[in-house]
Amino acid sequence: MTVFETDRLIVRHWTESDADVARVFDIMRRWEVARWLGAEPRVLENEAEALGFIQRWRARASADDRYGIWAVDVRDTGVTVGSVLVVPLPGVDNEPTTDIEVGWHLHPDSWGNGYATEAGRAAIERAFGAGLQEIFAVIREGNAPSVAVARRLGMAPIGKRRDWYGGVELDTYHLAATPD
Repeated sequence: MTVFETDRLIVRHWTESDADVARVFDIMRRWEVARWLGAEPRVLENEAEALGFIQRWRARASADDRYGIWAVDVRDTGVTVGSVLVVPLPGVDNEPTTDIEVGWHLHPDSWGNGYATEAGRAAIERAFGAGLQEIFAVIREGNAPSVAVARRLGMAPIGKRRDWYGGVELDTYHLAATPD
């Protein structure tokens, strides 16, 4: 089911299909992707773990699709390039907070095409259109490509914080909705 679209991308729900499970596994088995994600980064070892990821991602979605971790497909090719997300940040205790995160994780074969920026921009516009007043991006130190995406999205650095993801220190970026 489609959640939203851009000129080049279709953002949809991840499914438990063989194709989606295989793609999530192919993305998350790579250290160059996994090293930046979660409180304790690790690569996936099999497709059963990838299915578990999809199930957890789907569980984080809101019933109204305001929040979720969604698959990003290239409209012209149908290739799933990765994920974009708008979700409540998990706090130090890993319980959801009222702070909302935008994020992205793409397969390395899709890096450098502007997909993260395009999907992130549309996700933010959608969230602000639904009434969200501010959004954060949290990025591990050294992840220059994600910092570049956050900056292209107009997000401002606000320093290192340990409020989320079990207290891991993360570079934090912020964007406030503009008044109508």
